[in-house]
Amino acid sequence: MTLTSLSFGLFVLAALFAYYLCPKSYRWVVLLLASIAFYGIVCFKYMPYIFITTVTTYVGALLIERMQTASKQYVKEHKQEWTREQKSAYKDRAGRKRRWVLTGFLLLNFGILAFLKYFGFFADSVTALLAALGLHVHSPRLGLILPLGISFYTFQAMGYLIDVYRQKVPAQKNLAKFALFVSFFPQIIQGPIGIYDKLAEQLYEGHDLKYNNIKFGFQLVLWGLAKKLILADRAVVLIHVICDDISAYSGTWILTAALFYAFQLYTDFSGGVDISRGVAEMFGITMAENFRRPYFSKSIGEYWRRWHITLGAWLKDYLFYPIAMSGAFLKLGRKSKARLGNHVGKVLPAGIATFITFVVIGIWHGANWKYVAFGVWNGAVIFLSNILEPNYKIWLEKLKINSERFFFRCFQMLRTFLIVLVGYYFDIAENFTSAMRMMFLSVTDVRRRDFWDKKVLEAIGLEISDYVLLLLGLLLLFTVSLYQEKKQCLVREKLAVCPAPVRWGVMVLGTLLILVLGMYGPGTSAAEFVYMQF
Repeated sequence: MTLTSLSFGLFVLAALFAYYLCPKSYRWVVLLLASIAFYGIVCFKYMPYIFITTVTTYVGALLIERMQTASKQYVKEHKQEWTREQKSAYKDRAGRKRRWVLTGFLLLNFGILAFLKYFGFFADSVTALLAALGLHVHSPRLGLILPLGISFYTFQAMGYLIDVYRQKVPAQKNLAKFALFVSFFPQIIQGPIGIYDKLAEQLYEGHDLKYNNIKFGFQLVLWGLAKKLILADRAVVLIHVICDDISAYSGTWILTAALFYAFQLYTDFSGGVDISRGVAEMFGITMAENFRRPYFSKSIGEYWRRWHITLGAWLKDYLFYPIAMSGAFLKLGRKSKARLGNHVGKVLPAGIATFITFVVIGIWHGANWKYVAFGVWNGAVIFLSNILEPNYKIWLEKLKINSERFFFRCFQMLRTFLIVLVGYYFDIAENFTSAMRMMFLSVTDVRRRDFWDKKVLEAIGLEISDYVLLLLGLLLLFTVSLYQEKKQCLVREKLAVCPAPVRWGVMVLGTLLILVLGMYGPGTSAAEFVYMQF
């Protein structure tokens, strides 16, 4: 039961009926039962993992909160008899105990994720290293399979635990309610990652049945299905054919595959998230935006603020800031200012923290050295961009370039897209070596005549109509994105003020286009979302 399947649509329809027919105070229970049922149907044998994360995080949050309450009460009871030094010493000891508790629960849950996701990668790397040293051993094979959505629900649960430790939110006392926050079924496959203080109360509140919620939610689902079934699953055909055997194709087609991947990844991932957000909206729940027209970005830093927004926000709050604001990094900043100047002293600690964060992003994407390289590439570009920013401004002034001019902004977008495209090679290649080979061929072996090679076109298996449809889809996507970028509003908000025949005509037409042009049924891979196994 995947987001694009008929069975998922029927499941959502049944859940909606049950939700709105149930008394308001128990509607969160319907969502919980639906979430358990969905996970059980899709991934029953791996339910113990999400159960362990839910229970341990629930217990850890309660324990941390009780320790905080007890220490505050103890300080209050001894306020009159303690000196300032004694009070400070007690708070330090109590704080260290809470940090140890937090660390233990973080290690447990991230340890489960790391073991399931990276054990094979670690074992193969150690085996290869030993072989290079002349020691030949067999790499153990445990046959581990990732449970559905483990990265997403682990990050979401650990974010909640850290927020309780920071006293940003109170610990949830009801285990069933907390289980709903961890397992809410529309987002379990590929996010977006929810933050407790923004999502939890929406889940627990019994929402009224509103026509606009159903209408806007359905429109968002249609838009997501169109991006996924009509566009992404067509583009992926070419990508698979070329990247499965790069030795058989010229650099022309390898570059084409990379460009197709940029289009396919966005329509696949954002389409899936649109479906998830649309389903949630039908229940009256507003989930966080995860994409904001990333290919209009004028720098790689801006791109990552527009792409997979909830992952970026999570890593910024729970990894980047703790590193950048740590004592060691603050000390590094002071020393750097004294020796290298104010700019470097200010940028260097944040740049190193950013670099570490992007290495983590690379590792999060997969258990392969190519993903480490992906993180290193993005982190290094952002680090160097920040360090060289003053020089960049000087060059613009010397060359008398107006950075606000339309053509210069277009140049910035194209430059950023090419930087992003380099990172995509690590995604589509089998390994790091293949990625470097593909990049080399993409700039040294490009010929226009290769586009008319009948053997290649036949091997790919797409018809002329498919290429035309992809081109039209790209133009439509660009037009919609450009409108949203310039007007800073959603197309469906504009559609809402149109006459009823227009609104219904658009929805009926969208449904028919998906049914007629969508890639689904026997022999297709419509169910295979790129981020489904994260």
